[in-house]
Amino acid sequence: MIDHVSVAVHDLGVSARFYQAVLATLGFTQLETRPAMVGFGKQYAEFWINLRPDRRRVSAGSGAHVCFRARTPEMVDAFHAAALAAGGESDGAPELRPQHGEGYYAAFIRDLDGNRVEAVSFVEKKN
Repeated sequence: MIDHVSVAVHDLGVSARFYQAVLATLGFTQLETRPAMVGFGKQYAEFWINLRPDRRRVSAGSGAHVCFRARTPEMVDAFHAAALAAGGESDGAPELRPQHGEGYYAAFIRDLDGNRVEAVSFVEKKN
């Protein structure tokens, strides 16, 4: 099991505000603040942003990919909308993605540094 994940950012304050808005849609809050890192989570800091001032924006074909589980498709929609409103970019609008499995409903965004972040929910098939 993974305890935590982190991504590098070039401006900690700006990125913290971005992630506060985006991750709030999934029930995360900012739980820890240190001189060069900020941690978000529900009960403990499980997602961190780390200051790397010399960092350049990640190109679209590279970098890490982090995926958060959302309880509902509406939370996925809210995640995507919040990211765009906070200055992020869409890397895949919210929709069913059968290529990833039945009921896989996801949205992909790029944060302010180009990191690829996803929110996914699983939609039950209705009879």
